[in-house]
Amino acid sequence: MASKVIYFKIGDRLEQAEFRSDFPSEDVKDIFRAAAEAGPLDILKLYNTRGNIVNISPKLEENSSETRYRLEVVATYCDGKLAEELGFDIKTVESRVENLEKKVKVDSGETPEVVYELRQKVENVRNKLEGVEHLSWLGLFKEFSAGSQNHLPFFKRKFKKTDHEQKRVWETFKQVSHLQLTDDVREYLRQPVFDNWQWEDAEMMLLLQQMFIDLDFITKFNIEMPVLQNFLFEVYKHYNNVPFHNFKHCFCVTQMMYGITWIANLCDLIGDLEVLVMIVSAICHDLDHPGYNNAYQVNARTELALRYNDISPLENHHCSIAFQILGKQHCNLFNNLSAEDFKFVRESMITCILATDMSKHNVILNSFKLKVPEFDYKNKEHVSEFMMICIKVADISNEARPMDVSEPWIDCLLQEFFNQSDVEKLEGLPVAPFMDREKVTKSSSQVGFIRFVLLPLFEALGALIPALEEHIIEPVRKGLEYYTSMGKALEEEKRKRENEAKKALENGGPDSNKSKQNGPGSRPPLETDPINNNDGPTKGVPNSASLKEKRTGKTVSAVGSNKNKSGDGVKPGVKAK
Repeated sequence: MASKVIYFKIGDRLEQAEFRSDFPSEDVKDIFRAAAEAGPLDILKLYNTRGNIVNISPKLEENSSETRYRLEVVATYCDGKLAEELGFDIKTVESRVENLEKKVKVDSGETPEVVYELRQKVENVRNKLEGVEHLSWLGLFKEFSAGSQNHLPFFKRKFKKTDHEQKRVWETFKQVSHLQLTDDVREYLRQPVFDNWQWEDAEMMLLLQQMFIDLDFITKFNIEMPVLQNFLFEVYKHYNNVPFHNFKHCFCVTQMMYGITWIANLCDLIGDLEVLVMIVSAICHDLDHPGYNNAYQVNARTELALRYNDISPLENHHCSIAFQILGKQHCNLFNNLSAEDFKFVRESMITCILATDMSKHNVILNSFKLKVPEFDYKNKEHVSEFMMICIKVADISNEARPMDVSEPWIDCLLQEFFNQSDVEKLEGLPVAPFMDREKVTKSSSQVGFIRFVLLPLFEALGALIPALEEHIIEPVRKGLEYYTSMGKALEEEKRKRENEAKKALENGGPDSNKSKQNGPGSRPPLETDPINNNDGPTKGVPNSASLKEKRTGKTVSAVGSNKNKSGDGVKPGVKAK
């Protein structure tokens, strides 16, 4: 197999690499790592001429010396060598700090860290005993009938993260947790256009850690770094491997909340403690989501619905899990808050997380709209509703992001909807039309949601914070235009096929048999349906590229496919800042 030559630059230095397309991915990454003189724990990103991030892999497109890629080390691990260059022994300093921490904890009567580690081991054993996977060889799996109303079907319990997966992410996070992010990445993290698909789980935990650092919460609220890291990992463990409401969604909601914080300067506007509440609420807002919404919980009479009397069962569960995590000493971010401040934090977090129940959407939005004309930032009730609106905006903000970032999320959400509706049909439960794979299309689902839910919510917040207009409201309007155009294109394609089928039937031509199957009143072939099972979201739609151009005002470059929502393969392009 012939070799390919890749031209790239690192700063002002010009480089080129040569390798075959059948080279292992790790070998290709090592080539670029060596060129950048980067360590094994450093994070590299490769940009094309348009500023989009491309995947470093054997499938990297060949280029020329005029179209060089740009290679950057976006996060660097600081080890002892750097310390030696600065004139001190880092290991000695670390040892002294560690001994000092132990002495402070012992002298102050607090529990030593070793006890927390022991507690964690005990908890792991307890979780294993409560589970049943280790009993599979005995054939002790309990089967539930499809019509059971009191229990979730057993197969739904397989979405929990495995011990191996958790261990791998924790070890990676501990390795990268000391990385120093570049100023460009830190600035990019503050932008609503941030592309989550470019980052692995451990890297997203690092980015969440950076948010606390850059907002100066570590100092302001005396949060110990090991406690923050333990908290983030516990949160990661409690997000399930479901298509949409997973850890990536947690990160996206938090990142948008973080972006709004900087755009609107919320720390000065409403206060640091209030912003801390919103950031932590965003992180925790969908903890342990099972991938089946409140309607299913109530109709199926699940344990959650029975526990919370059909009142926001999921949101109440998310709150409960959040404070179970925060109740662990080694995860308690609020350990050094006063009793009064902690009371405020707990009440506010519960209010914010419960506000994400969409059944309460109109009540919360209408109440907020009435307060906007005479909004008072010193009024506690006004600020509380403002916080609810902010987290609601962040929760459904995917459409404010670039197309290459937002569109895969729609596929994830629809897949979760379809999974639920399939089960509801099996169990004889009511099925919402917008969740039925046989009735919904991508364009129809988005047009209604954007027009009647998302845009009114965003515009209400924009009326109070005009700075958000450019960053998140205008992109949503363009998204509405895009999906409206997609819907019209689909309808036109459907009419065209129906007319062709009708003519073929009337003429008795060679396609008459096929026409009988797809007559004038029949549903068009699946390839024109944007919710096609395995193909792209707009396969068969005329001029889909022009639709993207219409939404964004320019041609959108994508280096990959929607398969990337699972983290595999080449990821979608992103406009680098």
